[in-house]
Amino acid sequence: QVQLVESGGGLVPAGGSLTLSCAVTGRFFKINFMGWDRQAPGKQRERINYEDSSVKGRFTFSRNIATDIFSLEMNSLKPEDTGVYYCYANVYDYSTGSVTYWGEGIQVTVSS
Repeated sequence: QVQLVESGGGLVPAGGSLTLSCAVTGRFFKINFMGWDRQAPGKQRERINYEDSSVKGRFTFSRNIATDIFSLEMNSLKPEDTGVYYCYANVYDYSTGSVTYWGEGIQVTVSS
């Protein structure tokens, strides 16, 4: 069973930084793609587009291929970045084909 475990969330003042990490564990052949969604309070979950003006230049995605851990470095955080962040990964295994899994979500709170 594939599992995604997030870490690194918390409370940070506006202008601060956080780095979220997501570890992909379990049995699989390869990771096809991965990324992050977020859900602001009272809003629907949305996929983080690193080219979107709301995060461009502030959020950076990275992946450690050797460890199957990927990260989201968030700088110059704003109160509107507050929400629950979910990592996801589409993985391939011979027994299941390609399947997308999500982590349980981790809270990020940016105080004004």
